[in-house]
Amino acid sequence: MAFLARFFIIFSVNETATSNLLGKGIYTVPDAARLCRVSSRRIRYWLKDLRSEKSRESYHHPLWRGELAPIDDKLALGFHDLQEVRFVDAFLKAGVSWNLMREAHTIAKRKTGKEHPFCTRQFFTDGSYIIQEIIGNETDVAYEEVIEGQRVFPKIILQFLKELEFSDNDELVRWWPLGTNRSIVLDPQRQFGQPITASSGVSTEILQAAAKAGQSVEEIADWYELDAKSVLDAIEFELALAA
Repeated sequence: MAFLARFFIIFSVNETATSNLLGKGIYTVPDAARLCRVSSRRIRYWLKDLRSEKSRESYHHPLWRGELAPIDDKLALGFHDLQEVRFVDAFLKAGVSWNLMREAHTIAKRKTGKEHPFCTRQFFTDGSYIIQEIIGNETDVAYEEVIEGQRVFPKIILQFLKELEFSDNDELVRWWPLGTNRSIVLDPQRQFGQPITASSGVSTEILQAAAKAGQSVEEIADWYELDAKSVLDAIEFELALAA
């Protein structure tokens, strides 16, 4: 299963490297693609520095630097990378152009001082200012694109706020994919950031696998010492990802 392959990768690195992963979350590109519903190809494009095979000169710089170094020469994502992927994808799907997205991301990084600006509450409060700064700059971003961005950015931001939890110092700490009133959470401090039930830490994949094998919700809840609602939330979450 996917979670077994994932933990094999984690513990195949040396002890020092493994300790550096704690608290950051760790996701393979296929993990991130599944959780964010974004293609692996797009994720690699946003995070990798692509070079011309002939000249070896860079023709594409990553949108941001990932939290984690490659593991066994494979791209790995941290919790903040995962959220940044979600934001970028949502903006692009809403019609924001790539040029406008890149310009907004660059300004947001400078303004917040963070490599993952969309993962800070400051971005949520300063999003309109960032758009205004783009308008005031001499850039190649078309004016019409910026005006459209003024409408799209706040709409996306409000939608994401329903699922995100911030710390007292305004850093993103948890993602509640079904909403903060439900029991499924991704927390980089727990289970390497994988989707779990908040009360017990049981993987949603494990609970869905049990349901798929024919166990009833009551049997699963009894076996893992969970309430039935947590089991149902886990099943709903995993089925939505598979849809």
